Formats: sequence, C-alpha cells, structure tokens
Amino acid sequence: MLPQGVNIAHPDKLYIGGEWVLPHSGRQLEMVSPNTEQVVARCAEADEVDMDKAVAAARAAFDTGPWPTLPPAERVAAFRKLVAHLETRVPELAAAWTAQMGGLVSFAGPMHGGGVMGLAQIADFAEAFKFVEQRPSMGAAVGLVVHEPVGVVAAIAPWNGPFGIMANKVAYALLTGCTVIMKPSPETPLEAYIIAEAAEAAGLPPGTVNLVPSHREAADHLVCNHGVDKVSFTGSTLAGKRIAQVCGERIARCTLELGGKSAAIVRDDFPTEAAAQLLTGTLNTLSGQVCAMLSRAIVPRHRHDELAAAIKQEMAKVVIGHSDDPATQLGPLAMKRQLERVEMYIEEGKQTADLVCGGGRPSHLNQGYFIEPTLFANVDNHSRIAQEEIFGPVLCLIPCEDEEDAIRIANESNYGLNGSVLTQDAEAAYQIGRRIRTGGFGQNGLRMDFGLPFGGFKQSGIGREGGPEGLWGYLETKTMLLDALPAGL
Repeated sequence: MLPQGVNIAHPDKLYIGGEWVLPHSGRQLEMVSPNTEQVVARCAEADEVDMDKAVAAARAAFDTGPWPTLPPAERVAAFRKLVAHLETRVPELAAAWTAQMGGLVSFAGPMHGGGVMGLAQIADFAEAFKFVEQRPSMGAAVGLVVHEPVGVVAAIAPWNGPFGIMANKVAYALLTGCTVIMKPSPETPLEAYIIAEAAEAAGLPPGTVNLVPSHREAADHLVCNHGVDKVSFTGSTLAGKRIAQVCGERIARCTLELGGKSAAIVRDDFPTEAAAQLLTGTLNTLSGQVCAMLSRAIVPRHRHDELAAAIKQEMAKVVIGHSDDPATQLGPLAMKRQLERVEMYIEEGKQTADLVCGGGRPSHLNQGYFIEPTLFANVDNHSRIAQEEIFGPVLCLIPCEDEEDAIRIANESNYGLNGSVLTQDAEAAYQIGRRIRTGGFGQNGLRMDFGLPFGGFKQSGIGREGGPEGLWGYLETKTMLLDALPAGL
C-alpha cells in the first residue's frame, strides 16, 4: 500500500547487504495521513535482529571494502549516479512527504528538488576536499595528515524533513568512505526507500547503504550496537541525550542536531506590519514543525501591544486546510500525538500568558490534526511555553526594555540553534548576531542555507552538518611521519 504517485518496488522488505529481505518479525509500519487520519501506506518494520544484520552488513562492507578504499574521485562518481537517479524521482519524494507528514503540496516540489540539488553540491565539496595533505614536520622528512572515514554510520532522521535530512547524512557518510545504516522515522520512511533504491541503481557495493525503518526500541538497539562507529542523529534533545550517553560509554562518535527555541528580536527601525507578516508567515512553515523555528519574538515594551494586534490580524488571514490543496497556507500537524502535545502547551500557556488568538482546532475541519495559528502575548521568558520546544504554530511575544535586555532574553535559553533580528540596519544585525549564542543567525527572518554549516550551541546539538564542514564529522584524522614521500603523492 503506497500513496498515489509513489512507486517503491519492495515496501514490504528491508534493504540489508545489497538485498531486499523480509523483516524478521513480519511486522509492518503504518503511515497515517494527518489530513484524513486514514492509513495511506505500509512498509516493513525492522526489529533488533534486523538491526544486528544491518550492522553486520555495513561492518563487513567497511572492513573488507571496497568502498572505504576507493579513490575519492571514484566515490564521487558513484555518488553522482545516485543523485542522478534521485533527480528523476523528485515528484515521488514530494508526494510521499505530503501524504505522510502533511507537508504543503505547494512547497513539496521546490523543497525536494532543492534537496537533490544540495546533494550535488555536497559531491562538489568532497571533490575539492584534500583527503591527504603534506605538512612541514620537525619529526620526519615527510609529514602527512590523512583524513580517513570514521566507519559504520547509523543515520537517524526525523519525520519533519525526512528526505533532505536523511539524504544529507547519507551523502556525507558515503563521500567520506563510510558505510551507512538508514533508520528513518516510523511515520515517514518512504523517502529512505527511494534513497535505498537510488543506491541500488547506482551500483553501490553490497552493505554500503542499508535501510531499517523501526520504532524506538529497535532504534535504541541499533545505537547500542558496538559495531556502529558513529551515530548521526537529528531529532529531540531528549533522544539526543540518550544517544550521547550511549556513545559516550564506548567513545563512539556522534553528530547531534537537536531542538531549538529560537528568538527573533524586533528592533525599532522595523515596521510593525512587516514584522507581523514575517513572523506569521514564518510560523506557517511546516506548521511550525521546524527545529530552527523563530518561536519567540522579543519586542520593545512600548511596541508590544501594537505588534500583538498586528500579528492577530495576520493570523486571521491564514488559510488553514488540507496539505494537498494549493491554496492552503497552514496544513495539519504531522500526527495525533503532536497535536496533543501542542494542545497541552496551549493549555499551559493560558495559565501564564495572554492568549491573543488561536489555540483551538479550526471549526471547518472536523477531521485531521489541525490547529489554528496561536499567539501568546506578555509571555514570561521563564515560562514553559517560552523555554520548551512546542513544535507547532505557536508564537510567544515577549516584551523587553531595550536592546541589551532583548539580547539577554534571547540568550536565556537552554537551546542555541537559530536566531534573527528584524532590522533594516545590516551592521546592527551583525553586531547583535555576534552576541547571540546560536549556531545560526539571520537578518529579517528564518534564513537557512544548507550549503553552509548548520548546527547548534548548548542543548541544540553537537557538530555541524552542511557545507564543507559537514565532511569533518565523518572523518578521523591520522598523522603519518615518513622518511620519504610515497609514490603518487
């Protein structure tokens, strides 16, 4: 059972060791449409036995090759074949995302087309990377710094951006010479199937890419397997802490891109109506289900009420509807438990702040996981709705006394993933941005470029993905001191 427009050859099987195999348990995962609450797809579910088989296959492919020992140029050439296959399947990727997660059909095509283009850019980074460098040395005639693949990578991706996040992990792993085990979210595994089929079509060696969709228990078993050299995880901070603990016990490597509670500082030189439009439009992105979402707006106290009224007006204009309707601006939340989580925070917020608008389910939609865009005003930055990641279309408006106070409030968070300042002064944006403790910062909105490094400070993560820097997390550095320069270098 697959959504319309999605063609996967073996959804009932796992991809392990270059073969499509039935799951050990015989169980299947069900994907539920957030628009209709109906099952729209099924696929194989991996258990602990399957995880061990996938690790063994990836381990053998890494330890005996040939993938890790291929010249980097040959890996790049093979990876470009994988990308070429994905280019032909952008419409399927878009359809899968809309069906499983409720992503807007108006955004799905450009999002996934851009994601595939980004993979070609990562190949360019790898092509230009110096895997072997000669350095001056006082200890030998020849000093070499060699960058080698870290080993077997468990790539664990979330449900909000399942293709782009998983594909980037696979790209960096493969291009550095690692072998990889894909563990997609149980709610959105179909994109990973398409990636596995692309690896098969590109002729990658058996075991180089493996696919094992599962629930949390089997995923934890995968992370705990000592055959895994590195875990690359994108998801909640709570799950990231567990992965960091497990990896720390055996000194395994990990890259963690975790949660956020990012702030947008509104300066006095930025018009109120423009700020209201920008903040409301940003909140509509993936129904607020973005780790880097600007979910706290910090505004001078004398402008607070005026901005709250303007945002209320903008939120009233938002078109809420099914994600497959091109006119929809705000689609559903991805699943029932996410809707319940957002509703819990809204009830919490009513106790500590002023509910200006939203907070309920749209009256014209009696089915699906829909919630109105919601604004809380006069929010205390110490409250739960200001400190905890809600992951929904809920905006907290926080008053400040002046710019120094705004910077203090923005930094008063356990997270540090993203941030913004709304200003017409680029110099002021730079100076403020340098003082905000986040891995990313943009002038005038939620601005992201995955061709540049992406990641967080504090509890928003460890390491960086994106840009040439993304290669570093999948490499080990070796120093070699020799009596002469080897042939071919």
